[in-house]
Amino acid sequence: MSEHLENQNGQEAAMQEEPSSAERCLTFESGGLLLFLSTKYVTEIINGHSITHLPLVPPFVKGIINLRGQILPVVDIRVCMDKPEAEYTNKTCIVVLNVDNIPLGIVVDSVRQVMDINLDYVRPIPLKRQQKLLDGMITAEDGSVLMSFDCASLASCRD
Repeated sequence: MSEHLENQNGQEAAMQEEPSSAERCLTFESGGLLLFLSTKYVTEIINGHSITHLPLVPPFVKGIINLRGQILPVVDIRVCMDKPEAEYTNKTCIVVLNVDNIPLGIVVDSVRQVMDINLDYVRPIPLKRQQKLLDGMITAEDGSVLMSFDCASLASCRD
């Protein structure tokens, strides 16, 4: 029985070490890609919110929204990644982010789920496949490839 307890303790220690590299991530779709980002950036997810368009802004800036008295810029990441614009549907959402204390919204085609992703397994994107706003990739358990969305690079998105 003591061997069983030692074995259990050994397993518990291993389980405690594992979450240090695992992070809760929001998975979503945009421009035909499956993407993920850390939930530490996500404030909330909204849909059906009207965007007020602004003149004289780059095409990737869709406008602003008034979210409970706070004015937030809204960026269409599909356009930032040089993908063609798409019609917004009932699955289209705005993911409200807080990046370096700067609140902003990103338009995504649809939100999938929140899942734990072991960041130790995220690999660089091959040079031929590199795209703006993406900084890594991982193969999920179901065989799908998820791309890591680089929130910090949103500030450098230019048209």
